[in-house]
Amino acid sequence: MKKVITYGTYDKLHFGHIRLLERAKALGDYLIVGVTADDFDRTRGKINVQQPLEERIEAVRATGLADEIIVEEYEGQKIDDIRRLGVDIFTVGSDWVGQFDYLNEYCKVVYLERTAGVSSSELRAEQVSLNLGLVGKKRSLVKFINESGFVNGVNIKYTCTIGEKIGNSEIEEFPYDRDSYLDMLSKVDAVYIASAPALHYEQVLTAIEQGKHVFCEAPVALKASECEKLFELAKERGVILMESVKTAYMNAYVRLLLLVKSGRIGDVVSIDATCTSLKDISGVPEEELSQNWNSICAWGPTGMLPVFQILGTDYSHKNIISKCIDKNKTYDIFTKIDFEYPSAVATVKVGNGIKSEGELIISGTKGYIYVPSPWWKTDYFEVRYENSANNKRYFYQLDGDGIRYEIVAFAKAVFEGKTANYYLENNISKTVSSVIEDFYAKKDTTNI
Repeated sequence: MKKVITYGTYDKLHFGHIRLLERAKALGDYLIVGVTADDFDRTRGKINVQQPLEERIEAVRATGLADEIIVEEYEGQKIDDIRRLGVDIFTVGSDWVGQFDYLNEYCKVVYLERTAGVSSSELRAEQVSLNLGLVGKKRSLVKFINESGFVNGVNIKYTCTIGEKIGNSEIEEFPYDRDSYLDMLSKVDAVYIASAPALHYEQVLTAIEQGKHVFCEAPVALKASECEKLFELAKERGVILMESVKTAYMNAYVRLLLLVKSGRIGDVVSIDATCTSLKDISGVPEEELSQNWNSICAWGPTGMLPVFQILGTDYSHKNIISKCIDKNKTYDIFTKIDFEYPSAVATVKVGNGIKSEGELIISGTKGYIYVPSPWWKTDYFEVRYENSANNKRYFYQLDGDGIRYEIVAFAKAVFEGKTANYYLENNISKTVSSVIEDFYAKKDTTNI
């Protein structure tokens, strides 16, 4: 019996897939189809696959062409599968010509011509076509533009640039003022907002009133009541409002939360999260500091994220200690926030003008989770126990800074008409805004 094996994602299974499977089947007597796992797809750059693994497997099974279906989960698995399953022929589409010649050592390699004019990537781009406008300063916008290139169907043609221009000939740049902002909104489906936090509320409100979807860097507003109003208005107008906290959308971080909630380290009694960076604001006039990101706005939403996602938002007490450099005590270069819960505590340290070890430690009654610096770019963490022989390490691929993953989540939310709040729930956004509001109001706050 001649065995044939082929691999693919098979997202949105179409005629081209079926034709390729039919031709693979004709090469032998027994066809094995490897369907790539979600995690492995991410490592290969396929970050906006729309169907989960189970649906893709069922779609392949429904063709009736596969004699056996396996899951591809790791680099190098093809060699293992060929040897383990006694495969005679490996086959794949002609767009991979030369890429798998190394498998000739183990079996015959056949490249099949693909069906012209049919592509899963093109189908995804057609189904999720999002014209997106950007608002903010050059540095943030350029990074976002670069990362959006990895996401099918997201088109950036307009920006409202604050300060230095981007200088991209393919993008029309509007100077930032209300009329220009409204003009840009009239040309797009959605807007990404990365301006100074003090501007967020009005910019988000204007976009929602114009019927546009909004993806805003956290915090979406500096007051809890404003945050709540924005989410309610977005729901009323039928548009998506999502906050950008990159860590929330990273695969490793999501898996970390699942391990914690499954009881792997017992009951959580303490969380310590530190996020710092050194930002040079020397020479910035004090009256202009409000147009810059202070520590609690720049890092607070990220630092508070694991606290509120694990322990909840109903803390019994909090205490904020800050070191500010302006006379109004609103531009903090360092802030420490202590939260008390009925059966747990948490400490968040954030700084835009100091440097510390940016690690995350989640302590439980059975063990603890350690995420090394910079934990907000989570791609690796450890579960540790009293008996170190039971320790386990987890590695996950992270491409870029994680921005592309949240762009995918936003585009998918727009396409499906529902917010992906399983990444970042609205009540967490509101609670973060309430803590920041208390900071500005000097409530539960001490300055050093």
